[in-house]
This record gives sequence, structure tokens and C-alpha cells, in this order.
Amino acid sequence: MEKIITHSREETVKQGEIFGRTLRRGDIVAYIGGLGAGKTAFTSGLVIGAGIEDAEVSSPTFALVNEYIGENINIYHFDMYRIVNEEGLESTGFFDYDFENNIAVIEWSENISDFLPKHTIYVTINQIGENDREIIIRRQIC
Repeated sequence: MEKIITHSREETVKQGEIFGRTLRRGDIVAYIGGLGAGKTAFTSGLVIGAGIEDAEVSSPTFALVNEYIGENINIYHFDMYRIVNEEGLESTGFFDYDFENNIAVIEWSENISDFLPKHTIYVTINQIGENDREIIIRRQIC
């Protein structure tokens, strides 16, 4: 487990970038954190760190999924806030994505925890002050 404290949006983005450099094809990142915790800011950095420099990262709340297309890898950024069962998950097209060769980032992952693989990387982001965030990264050992 790794614990990081950030004191601004910019620091949260930077930590996301550092984390993004560690990701590989097939990685699934499951976020845990409330509204305004900093999940999208962290994802902005993650996308840059994974090698997709010019993507405009935004919360996929209404789209359910945003795709960031890179030269060598794609990132699928899901929002599962409204998903409460397998039928809902299926309706998003979740199972049709090529997770093996790309990276998935999932907000509100607790809503689909039963469907995530054992190798999922969990990132908890807690708002501990107006601009301060606690980021906890847990990599599962398989």
C-alpha cells in the first residue's frame, strides 16, 4: 500500500501522472472516493503518465465512458455511479471493451466490485481539507 498527500489540484494531477507511468496493458484501476474527491484530476495526470499527452480528460458521468486514444494504448474511463447490477453494467457495453490490451479506469467502482478481476489496482482518494487529498494505492497480489 502506498499513501500520498497532495495539497492542490496540480499536485493531485502530478501524482496521477507518476502513477500512470507504472501502468501496463491489462491494468484496471478502480477508484474509491466521493464527489469532488479528485478522481478526475488524478485521471488527468494518469492519462499523461500513460503516454496520451493531448487528451481532454473529463468526468464520464453522463457519457458513462470516455475513451482516450493513444498511439500505443487506449484508456477507458468509466463512471459506474448509476450502475447497480449486472444488467446495468452490461448495458454500458463494459464487457465489450478490450481490457487485455488497454487500461481501464473506473469511478464508483464499488458499484461493480463483484465484476472486477483479482488483479485490480484500487485507488482511494479522500478529501482531507479544502485542497488536500489523501491518495491510497493498493495493488492486489495475485
